Amino acid sequence: MRIGSVLSAWGRRRGASPAPGGSTPHAIKVGYLSAFDVFRDLPRSEVERLAETTTMYTVPKGRLIYRPGEYNSALFLLKKGRVQIVRQSIDGKRLILATLGPETFFGEMALIGQRFPQDSTAEAVDDAVVCVLSRRDLERLIMDHPKVGLRFLEQLSARLLETELIVEDFAFKSVPARLAGQLLRLVETSDDNTVEATHQELADMIAAYRETVTLTLHEFQDRGLVELSRRSVQIRDAAGLQELAEAQSTRPDG
Repeated sequence: MRIGSVLSAWGRRRGASPAPGGSTPHAIKVGYLSAFDVFRDLPRSEVERLAETTTMYTVPKGRLIYRPGEYNSALFLLKKGRVQIVRQSIDGKRLILATLGPETFFGEMALIGQRFPQDSTAEAVDDAVVCVLSRRDLERLIMDHPKVGLRFLEQLSARLLETELIVEDFAFKSVPARLAGQLLRLVETSDDNTVEATHQELADMIAAYRETVTLTLHEFQDRGLVELSRRSVQIRDAAGLQELAEAQSTRPDG
């Protein structure tokens, strides 16, 4: 089953975050950075050094972290909250490429000399705590500790694979199947089987109209698959959603 098999790179936590070793900004950053999976091979001394060179700040809910076409030679490390990576067309249509959770990173295109795409933004869904690591410091880190580079490659490869699978869903699957699959992906990072997303956000994630998503969600509820609230969806029957996600396809036979 592919749902959830490659989601670690999209925001799944690898375990409970360690409590910061003190109340000073430096100690808090050390605790935060130690929780990132890509840094799991670093000795404590290197994490301490990394904390000295990173900048940590809070991004209020709804604020853009980067705008289309900006150039930024730094990597964003997300510690708390959620961030959406969004593509928007000239006529205002939105496609949410990913909703990232704690202990993941984004903005990696800038690290290889690329500007952020002209239609791409990163937006804080909740109040988010972000650490910023400069390209120079990241390059030094990878040169001194090659395993860090391998961890980044592992996660970037997982992201690419998941993106390819999502594109395949868009090409071959119906709206109910795409929505069922998206709900299962999102609930992977939930502790209570609840997806915190509006109908519009879900529509933006699967390239569908909000009205179609609302109608489909009510059909799911009538079948006992989910329970709807104002801004959330509680998963009642994950196996039923999985069957729906895998069975409904518009792929031509043969």
